Amino acid sequence: MIESMEEALRVIFATRRRLDAAPRGLDEYTRDVAPTRKLLARENLLSAKREYAVVTGSRGKGSVTAIMAKLLEALGHRVGALTSPHLVHWNERIRVDGRMIPTADFLRILNDLTPGINAVTDDLNETQYLSPQGIFLAIALRYFDETGVDVAVLEVGRGGRFDDVAVVPNALSVFAPIMLEHTALLGDAIERIAWHKSGIIKHGSRAISLPQAPAVIDVLQRECDKLSARLVRISESELATWVADREDGQRIRLRPYGELDLPMLGRYQLDNASLAIRAVELIERRKPMPDPSWTEAIRLGLGQVKWLGRVQKLADNPAVYVDGAITLSSAVSFIASVKPRLREPILSIVGIPRDRDYAAVYRVMAASSQALIITETDINPNTRFPSPEQALAAADGLTRDLRYAKDLPSALALARDIAGGGGTILLAVSLMLVGECMLIWDVDTTAI
Repeated sequence: MIESMEEALRVIFATRRRLDAAPRGLDEYTRDVAPTRKLLARENLLSAKREYAVVTGSRGKGSVTAIMAKLLEALGHRVGALTSPHLVHWNERIRVDGRMIPTADFLRILNDLTPGINAVTDDLNETQYLSPQGIFLAIALRYFDETGVDVAVLEVGRGGRFDDVAVVPNALSVFAPIMLEHTALLGDAIERIAWHKSGIIKHGSRAISLPQAPAVIDVLQRECDKLSARLVRISESELATWVADREDGQRIRLRPYGELDLPMLGRYQLDNASLAIRAVELIERRKPMPDPSWTEAIRLGLGQVKWLGRVQKLADNPAVYVDGAITLSSAVSFIASVKPRLREPILSIVGIPRDRDYAAVYRVMAASSQALIITETDINPNTRFPSPEQALAAADGLTRDLRYAKDLPSALALARDIAGGGGTILLAVSLMLVGECMLIWDVDTTAI
């Protein structure tokens, strides 16, 4: 009997951990969704009459998932969502109408599924594993069945073609921006990345995409043509435009809805909101119309969106903003999003894993700051950060005030000493450190 989340995680990661010592290769050679398919079939988890949307991309897919879920909820649906990673609680990955699955239900369902999990893993050889993501998907689907979910929005973890989330029969595939990422696992060409992402498209279905590089659109279109699917390409003119900043977000304009309030500070969220709204229009199988009830539902849902740790204000005096900005483009967007709100002195705390271009993020954040404080976390032993020597060498010469702190509390103490009561602290950090921020500021992550 599994009685705690610690025990649950040991079960969920049991077969995956046998490969931790092995060198990683491209997903097409190292990942296999067949065990997940077998588990879902054995437990009859894909028989419910439910509409699925699967969201992928290199940036913003979590935001798109959260916005779509809230819009669908406002339109009267019972909505399930599956996202990753989590910030504080593993349960956050599975939500119904914005509320994470209770621990008691998570453990109960995992116990119910354990005989099936064992039956699947008993047939695996030493080079195979049952993906933890596949088990999370199985728990989510059982919970969705129990709670009457009629629409589910599922975020792909990485790639798509070999991702366990994409085994569901989704009638809609949603594509956030696609760019080079995880090159050691997905390939080092944008066309190869797009090929992985396009693997979520199903035969006879529909797909919708934000504006992409021509090479990406070509790959998506070829996949749709092969599967007799329809690709809806959002043009630049169909995207929301910025109107004004608000204390808790932004006012935007999107045809035909007019002006809408978006309670998210990131400028990049305009595109994510545009994609989410257009995707929901496709799910509802209707074109946007000036119908008052439809427009009001979109307005209401968008106004209730909450997606934590993405250009989120945590405190005043000094002002503190956090974002999971661990790439060059996301760091640039972070600065652009908060620029009108900055008060000097400006201090940046940066914690970027070593498999990312941490030097580029240092450059961006240092250019807008009076001091740069580099830090890390040991919450996840599988995620490594550059050594203090490597980090300081990469940031050498970028600012007159460069420091290293062994952990986030130490970094915040240094930043507060410099900022005083009227400055600004910017945290461009991995989502593990974002999760630490949620704990430090006692942010409730159980409901969004």
